[in-house]
Formats: sequence, structure tokens, C-alpha cells
Amino acid sequence: MEKHKHGGDIYSRPIRMDYSVNISPLGLPGGVKEALKSSLDALVNYPDVECRKLRERLGEREQLPMEDILCGNGAAELIFALAHGRKPRKALLAAPGFAEYENALQSVGCQIEYYDLKKENGFQFGEDFTDYITKDTDILFLCNPNNPTGLTVSGEFLVKIGEKCESTGTILVVDECFNEFLDDPEKNTMKPYLKTFRNLVILKAFTKIYAMPGLRLGYCLSENRELLDIMRDAMQPWSVSVMAQAGGIAAMDDELYVDEVRNLIHRERGFLLYNLRKMGFHPLEAQANFIFFAGPW
Repeated sequence: MEKHKHGGDIYSRPIRMDYSVNISPLGLPGGVKEALKSSLDALVNYPDVECRKLRERLGEREQLPMEDILCGNGAAELIFALAHGRKPRKALLAAPGFAEYENALQSVGCQIEYYDLKKENGFQFGEDFTDYITKDTDILFLCNPNNPTGLTVSGEFLVKIGEKCESTGTILVVDECFNEFLDDPEKNTMKPYLKTFRNLVILKAFTKIYAMPGLRLGYCLSENRELLDIMRDAMQPWSVSVMAQAGGIAAMDDELYVDEVRNLIHRERGFLLYNLRKMGFHPLEAQANFIFFAGPW
């Protein structure tokens, strides 16, 4: 059976430009390259299974205790760990949305209900979305900004969703892997509500913003340490390699890189939106580093 492929299959056919992979156009930061080279001699050792130095550094960056952070082999491993650890019976997903949520949930036989993001509503969430969250909804995955539409959910509406999930006992997973590409990331994060909503899990990754999908490094944030323990028990040990841990620490040391990426995306996004419209296409007013558009009609 052929495995699901995330992004373009560059290994079985020649592809000059893969538009399905939305990562930083600046490539791997120089400091990360040097850290990877320096870590080669350490490959004779097993990686730190607890990712202590990496989690400590992440804790400083996210201003959270390291005990509220779990690292994985990309955000995808954490998505599957949550599905396999909790084994939800019913889930709610937005469509169109990121395929990995569906894949992980289907792997544990979870029933999936879909909320359609409709063209006539500009592919935005409607106020009726919270009506779909019931006591039968074990888990809700929400991508912000959404992949593939590139649109964000307002902070006010996210709080309403969080309150509804708290009342129904639903695990709310907010995927913020593209958050750093936004003009104002802090305005669109659910991080301030980690203490408010016990069932909130925030997914983040080094993959996109630091252009390192081949290194595989993601992490999640949650005040619910029991839930993090359940996820950890569902993961294989040593899933975050020596090189990935070293690369992650080095990436966070490069304070200018993310600002450079964000400024570049802001300029180029405006350029692309203008010229797509000029060519007769119909793009959404994207806020991330990718644009959802329809052809001329």
C-alpha cells in the first residue's frame, strides 16, 4: 500500500519547484547548519530522551515551565501520539483542512464530523461552529492560520471555542505551526489561555519557519501534564534525534532570522495577491505564507 505523501513527491519524479511545501524561502539558518556539523561526533550516543536542553530553551522562549512542553519528530508525531494515546471516538475537523489530523484520527477508528468552510462565506468560520461542539466531541483540531486557506480565526472567537470545549470536556488542539509567518503572531496565539483552558494543546514546529522539514522537529504546549504523559507514552523513545535537538537550540539563538522571514513574506504576499488578481485569479486575503485561490471564471 502506498503511504500518504505530505507535500510533493520529489523522490520519484523530477520537480523543479514544489509549491505544496510552505516553508521559509530563506533556507536553513546558518547557525543551524553549523550546529548540525558540530553534533556529528555526538551521534555515537543516544539522544536525550527527555530533550532537556531543548525543552529548557523552549521554556525560556515560550515563557512556560519546561514540564508544559513535549517535543516530537515533527508536529505530525505529536498529532498521532494524541490520537493513539487518547483514542477519541468522535472528532470535529474543518474542511478544507490539514490532512494529517484526518489520517491520525482514522488510524484509531475515530468517527469524524466535518464543518464545511464555504466559498460563499469566504471560507471563514461561522458563528454556528460552536454548535458543532457537543459532549460527544472528544477532540477538535483547529489550524490557525488555517491550512490551506491561509486565514486566521479571531482571538475573540477562539476564546468562545475554548469556552465551549471546556464545558463539553473536548480536547482543543490549536495548530500554530504557521503562526510565526503572520504579521502579528502574538495577536493570534492561544498561548495566554493555556492556564484558562485545561484541555488546550498548542502545536508548534521548527519545520516551516526555519525551513527544516528534513530534520523533523515539533513540539506542543499544554498545562495538562497528564495529557502530555499520555501522549509521551504513545511515542517511541528517542524520536527526536541528536541533530534535531542541536538544530532546534541553534535556530532559537538566531533572533534576526524569523524577523527577516516575516518581513519578506509580508512584501511578497502583497506582490502575489496583486498580480494574481491582475491575471484574473481570485485569491483569498491570505495572512500566512501561502495563498488559497481559484482560477478565472
